[in-house]
Amino acid sequence: MSISAGASIVEKAEMARAAALKLATAPTAEKDNALRRIADALDKHRALILAANNKDIELAKSLVMEGKISKALLHRLIVDDPKIDEMITSVRDVAKLEDPVGKTLSAIEMDKDLELFQVSCPIGVIGVIFEARPDALIQISALCLKTGNAVLLKGGSEARNSNEALFELVSTASSEGDGIPEGWIHLLETREEVNEMLTLNEYIDLIVPRGSNQLVKYIQSNTSIMVLGHSEGICHVYVDRDAEVDMALDISYDAKVQYPAVCNAAETLLVDSAIAGEFLPQMVDRYLQAGVEIRACPKTLELLRGKKEIKPASEEDWHTEYNDLIISIKVVDGVDDAIEHINHYGSGHTDAIITENKKTALKFMQFVDSSSVMHNASTRFSDGFRYGKGAEVGISTYKVHARGPVGLEGLVIYKYLLVGKGHIVAPYIGPDAKEFTHRRLPKQFSF
Repeated sequence: MSISAGASIVEKAEMARAAALKLATAPTAEKDNALRRIADALDKHRALILAANNKDIELAKSLVMEGKISKALLHRLIVDDPKIDEMITSVRDVAKLEDPVGKTLSAIEMDKDLELFQVSCPIGVIGVIFEARPDALIQISALCLKTGNAVLLKGGSEARNSNEALFELVSTASSEGDGIPEGWIHLLETREEVNEMLTLNEYIDLIVPRGSNQLVKYIQSNTSIMVLGHSEGICHVYVDRDAEVDMALDISYDAKVQYPAVCNAAETLLVDSAIAGEFLPQMVDRYLQAGVEIRACPKTLELLRGKKEIKPASEEDWHTEYNDLIISIKVVDGVDDAIEHINHYGSGHTDAIITENKKTALKFMQFVDSSSVMHNASTRFSDGFRYGKGAEVGISTYKVHARGPVGLEGLVIYKYLLVGKGHIVAPYIGPDAKEFTHRRLPKQFSF
């Protein structure tokens, strides 16, 4: 059982802070060995994980029937053998990645024998709040361990049994070897603990919320701790007049239907008026066959006036993250109109253009103000694992520190290390001040 069992949130935060100082200097080999032990534990204890998840699923089904949670949330909650395989692969991939801690980012000679190094280091203690997806616990834990950060985890109450089982496996497996301090990972159990965690800025360096727009906005409004995350995933696919139709059909279908419950699924399809007459009838038929509910602009309704299943779109639809088999469709007058719509209604997450015109594609990719912009590819590629990061702690739509899928590089910062030989500032001040050399050095920090 974890050492945090029965501890208060303040005690957990204190233990995490103490562990973070030790974990920051843990050797890469020890961190990677711990990650491999976690992967092995996930494989060995599949039955335990599935049994715990089944308890959550049965309760969630009754909540869906009562209208208390959505079917999309229930879908995100499910853990099966393929999902466990993904967890194992993700953890092992993180173990294979280069350690981002202790890297010399720059080296400058300020003067003879006075050398300044910028070196990467862990953030410290990270609080992560996530909803529904138990596999998020594994992704976050693996990334925090690799980057030398302690972590306080709070999952959704609907995944309580799954999260407890996974947490115990991670905590136990990681501490079985040398080099990894106990207390680097803790699981919070109640909403009250979350509210208290948001006040612990003397212990916690960063909060990462993963979940609904309401969750993220609540966290942002109730803490002075830095928050990293995104509030919504309103993603767009724009089909340009120079798109190859079959490609556009496949990408638009994949972006919406392949997994509609995630934040990188498309919510709005924009279609150039020059290609709408050819493209939209085929696309809408394909969506309807997949059970997608369509909400359309007046021009789309006019083009498809024989389709009684289609509903008119409201202003609210352009602002909505459905996380379900629902899509809003709008006919636009070219790429400039599409860019304007996306930058007005989008959430800065992920948007795609389908076109064979490279000039148009470049304009779209330069002017759409989102963390990921795709050309002739599905929005569903916006993911830390698919980007080669091993996993992701979340998606950031902010424009400072980290943006897009946040992997290892987003969980480290840097410190400046100055090495001298008795240097003092006085000789560099005044009318006869000595000049700094400020010469770049091709060397790594070491003693």
